[in-house]
Amino acid sequence: MSENSVGDWIAPDVAVNLPRQNGKGAIIEARVLWGLFLGGEQEILLSAHEFKTAMNAQKRIESLVRGCPDLHKRVKAYHKTVGREGIELHDGRHLRYIARSRGSGRGFTASCVIFDECMILGDDAMAALAPTTDAVENAQLWYLGSAGLGEPSVQLGRLRRRALAAAETGVPDPTLAYFEWSIDPHVDECVQGCDKHDDVASVESLLRANPAVGYRLQVEKSLNRRLTLGDTLYARERLGVGEYPSDSAETWQVIGEDAWRALADRDSTTEGPIAFAVDATPERSHAAIAVAGPWRGGTHVEVIEHRPGMGWVVERAKELHRKWRPRCWVVDGGGPAGSLIPDLQDALSAVEQELTGNPEARVEVVQPKTREIAQATGQFYDAVADQSLSHLDPPSLAVALAGAQKRPLGEAWAWARRGVSVDISPLVAATLAKWGLGAEIEEPEEEVEPWGEFV
Repeated sequence: MSENSVGDWIAPDVAVNLPRQNGKGAIIEARVLWGLFLGGEQEILLSAHEFKTAMNAQKRIESLVRGCPDLHKRVKAYHKTVGREGIELHDGRHLRYIARSRGSGRGFTASCVIFDECMILGDDAMAALAPTTDAVENAQLWYLGSAGLGEPSVQLGRLRRRALAAAETGVPDPTLAYFEWSIDPHVDECVQGCDKHDDVASVESLLRANPAVGYRLQVEKSLNRRLTLGDTLYARERLGVGEYPSDSAETWQVIGEDAWRALADRDSTTEGPIAFAVDATPERSHAAIAVAGPWRGGTHVEVIEHRPGMGWVVERAKELHRKWRPRCWVVDGGGPAGSLIPDLQDALSAVEQELTGNPEARVEVVQPKTREIAQATGQFYDAVADQSLSHLDPPSLAVALAGAQKRPLGEAWAWARRGVSVDISPLVAATLAKWGLGAEIEEPEEEVEPWGEFV
């Protein structure tokens, strides 16, 4: 609520993102009372995604006003008629409570709009309520909520990306003050003793994400909630680890669509050793097999299979190994497809024994380390930038790239999903297959026939 030299808000947009039961309601009450009785704001709209939430706020604020005679005597009416809920002062100023909808708020002109529970705030409600402040000089929008819930958190996701962009570039956002209490949890690739991420189960994480511990929240009771919710829900509800959707315009964030489409080459053929790789979604809902081989001084990649489930992978891998005898198979042992490695090695070894007549022949699946996964991602990115990579423009790979983001791995990065609806397993598999061409393994002695498009 800082002001500039002429008395205007330094931050016309204010966002507060913190876990539940940490006092967001008290912030709302303080801001409403200031605006109504001290700030001279003519019209304040307090909105929530559900009517009962708005009514709970009404009860708390009315109780505070009635409990202070100096404030209560300035009230003309406490309106409780359906559709007119609010507080009206003798000088004409209003506080109105609104349940959000496509049309709620239209027709009002507000000095301040407060969006409670803004993790459920989409475009329809924003279009109805935000413009109510456009004709008011020095108006303010407040957003208060908890960790993102995915698709419902459209507006909170926008605000968060603005804040992160300002932090990364060092250029302050011209209108936004953003406050978030959350942790950055460990990922599968974290090595033991990693100090760059937070442990979901630790007291330190609880304290970092919850300023109300010691006031409204108890340490032991809060930690025990993890036993009830499990790590994923506990991380979201108590540690502020949310999921935030991206606008459709923000796809292709890492590799541009034009740059990718320009590498499509349906006449690509290659000779020499090839490498296969397997990856799957964290939910194990889909899996992908990709291949890479040398091409005109660079690399050609294809997505061989991309299907629902994982039960088909081993049998399809046996077919491909029998036909193409790749130099290696690559699977991230710490990823979702890592569970396939024992069965995959046994199945591929059986095929190799059949083909060579050697009962001792073994196929060992290559499992890249964390730093090698980062190297693989960097190599794939550089190959696109250098135009030393070709592909057949498979839709599954384009969709994956459109929804891919960067995930920090030490000083480097790896692929990450924009949301649970994005399946990047074809992209990860293609990246690992390309890396597998140069992985340090024993090369097969047999010559491999030229290959082109796989069917």
